[in-house]
Amino acid sequence: MATPKSSRNAQYEGHRRGRSSSFHTQAAVSVAQLRRPQTVPDLPSLRSVAGSAPDCPRRKPPKVLLKVAVQRSLSPVQLLMTPESTVGDLIVAALRQYVKESRRPILPANTASEFDLHYSQFSLESLDRKKNLVDLGSRNFFLCPRNPCTTLEGSVTTPFTSCAKEMEKLREKCGSGGGGIAWYKLMQFMM
Repeated sequence: MATPKSSRNAQYEGHRRGRSSSFHTQAAVSVAQLRRPQTVPDLPSLRSVAGSAPDCPRRKPPKVLLKVAVQRSLSPVQLLMTPESTVGDLIVAALRQYVKESRRPILPANTASEFDLHYSQFSLESLDRKKNLVDLGSRNFFLCPRNPCTTLEGSVTTPFTSCAKEMEKLREKCGSGGGGIAWYKLMQFMM
């Protein structure tokens, strides 16, 4: 009759040799009884077939998170917009959200026609209001009120694109030997 101490010694000897008698006997029985679920044998080839289907349209996100920083505001307004929306829609939505959140500073006007959207605060050219958001290639924008821009002739124009054109005219004039008068006009333009 085997005593508990002798059976422990036998198990210890089995472990020292690198095998356990209890493990090997259970493994032989469990492999025969184990049933595997049926799976797809060649999954990578199925992916390549599904990915090459020409009738599958490219999936577009239903909404896009956009951040619009408003001039002199501390943090940007976050908006969810559809990619098919236009820049004009984004301006209207940003103004609505800004007023809804009661942000400071209070805007001088709440109409979208008095504001322009730019890529950044350092950009002179405003974005076209009819352009789709998908075509812009950015999700961060800058909203500022339209400031009148004085041209060389003294007339007032509102779009920032004309300000950028006027800046190019001043650069050309300064480069062609305009002298001090061109620099003076440039300084007035910059103020």
